[in-house]
Amino acid sequence: MEWFDATGYELARQVLLRGIAAVYLVAFLSTLAQFPVLLGERGLQPAPAFVRRMGDRLSPTLFRRRYSDRLLLTVAGAGALVAASLVGGLPQLAPSWATMVAFLLIWAGYLSIVDVGQTFYAFGWESLLLEAGFAAAFLGSNDQAPPVIMIVFFRWLVFRLEFGAGMIKIRGDRSWRNLTALYYHHETQPMPGPLSWFFHHLPRWFHRIEVLGNHFAQLVVPFLLFAPQPVASIAAAIVILTQLWLVASGNFAWLNVLTIILAFSAISDPVAHAVIAAMPAHTDHTVTPIWFFVVVVVVGILLLWLSWWPLKNLFARRQLMNASFNRWHLVNAYGAFGSVTKERYEVVIEATDTTDALTAVWREYEFKGKPGDPHRLPRQYAPYHLRLDWLMWFLALGSRNEDWFYRLLQRLLEADPATLRMLRSAPFGSERPAMVRASLYLYRFSSWEQLRHDHVWWVREHVTELVPPVTLTGPPE
Repeated sequence: MEWFDATGYELARQVLLRGIAAVYLVAFLSTLAQFPVLLGERGLQPAPAFVRRMGDRLSPTLFRRRYSDRLLLTVAGAGALVAASLVGGLPQLAPSWATMVAFLLIWAGYLSIVDVGQTFYAFGWESLLLEAGFAAAFLGSNDQAPPVIMIVFFRWLVFRLEFGAGMIKIRGDRSWRNLTALYYHHETQPMPGPLSWFFHHLPRWFHRIEVLGNHFAQLVVPFLLFAPQPVASIAAAIVILTQLWLVASGNFAWLNVLTIILAFSAISDPVAHAVIAAMPAHTDHTVTPIWFFVVVVVVGILLLWLSWWPLKNLFARRQLMNASFNRWHLVNAYGAFGSVTKERYEVVIEATDTTDALTAVWREYEFKGKPGDPHRLPRQYAPYHLRLDWLMWFLALGSRNEDWFYRLLQRLLEADPATLRMLRSAPFGSERPAMVRASLYLYRFSSWEQLRHDHVWWVREHVTELVPPVTLTGPPE
């Protein structure tokens, strides 16, 4: 079974196993901190009501018959512990079945969470993490060579991720074709980072080079992942470098970090050793057990069969973005930013301690990640995912008839402690405000001169009132 063993890819396996597990750890910790507030029994989109409404139509989940916050915390907490053990390499020291069971446990646990996560978990990187976690279960343990079938599958995953995103852009917004997309994107992306202001102010000719580089990295380089070495390793290095550029320029949860981890599937041990001479080599593998061989071949055939739909989607006239073709989130379609917004709008929530509209002084709630106070430099949060902040970005784009948003305003009027912990600051601390309101603002990055003189990173102007002043009992009299 020499053809079955990818003996020169031990580094790739170690990075994949520990890296994917590390992202699962972040995802479970994020769930522990945010899910009860956003989707719990008193959440903004209560999962119990969703479970009852969906009934037998609900996708596979441990919460199919009943949801409770206690069960959710148990699942997420257990998932975090198993993921941490994989990061530490403990199951990998045992026979292959231990690593397989560990990854299938965290995959099933997180699938259960995503399938009741509704709007707050409707992101492409959830499916990406689920697909990667399932495939990682069949990479084997330290005592045997990684199977070539799974190494090739991970490259196919990176191909779909990168090429799908490239095709979405070419077919989508004209600004990607005329190379002007990054005139706007650094400013209007969902959650800018601490360097985004500086990226935005790079020369326009450099932004055009950025777009050209993006097209090369997403439309040409993915094919080279399947080339002989060292070409495949060079292609992986290009993917990694472009993803590091995205990490530096914005906050996209764990999308970029996970892509970097997956790209290591194309880096061979000899190439890594040639670049870093101190890189240890691992060659003392035992013979692959026949049961593991059979399992991996069966799984490989399943993944090959499931690949037909995303393959067809890549070349479809109406290409789907971030779509799952099965209930298990295996072999999905990916893509991002087929359209680029040219202006940035933000929803600003304010509160006052009086119900007298004539004397009211309005003070803002500050979110952790999304822009608010113009004097505040955007923060770096990725790979952690601030789900409420992301949904506020979509809200400003026009999806404003959202029940969760009105529940958020109600929780703020109640000064609900759990909800307030989701924010950076509340104008009256733990005290209840008398009224809250929501307004829409147009935000632009400040100029160099405005930054020097006014010490502001953003310049904003009021556009319209979204929600007029409201109290716990309704509009003020």
